[in-house]
Amino acid sequence: MGTDESKIPIGISSCLLGERVRYDGGHKGHSYITRTLGEYFDFKPFCPELAIGLGIPRKPIRLSRSDKGEIRCIEINDSSKDYTEKLSECADAQQTWQRQLCGYILKKDSPSCGMERVKIWDDVMPIREGVGVYADRMMQNVPYLPVEEE
Repeated sequence: MGTDESKIPIGISSCLLGERVRYDGGHKGHSYITRTLGEYFDFKPFCPELAIGLGIPRKPIRLSRSDKGEIRCIEINDSSKDYTEKLSECADAQQTWQRQLCGYILKKDSPSCGMERVKIWDDVMPIREGVGVYADRMMQNVPYLPVEEE
């Protein structure tokens, strides 16, 4: 298609480009994104979980409803490890480059990057009404930015 300079800048969850950044050292590479959309877009990959210092591999995280009814992003099996504030602050720190984007593709179902219908766990069973912490703050900070999941 064109040069990177003529391509449209789009933010994207790093794992969707095949980067091995997931908790288990894997990726969620998506051939339609890389092969087809990659002809038109200049992807700007970002992984908020790595940005806040979580390693690879790492314990998985999830959204959980606290006793006070708040939605928190915690490590599975260790609720004392709460990453909610770090992920929110990470989104705040990325506003400058996010405002230069023409869109963002997020990883669905992710407790950090999911745009909608992310599982929230409580004592009974999970319900799909959550938004990833990083994604939620980013969408608040840059409300005009078109956002979609893969």
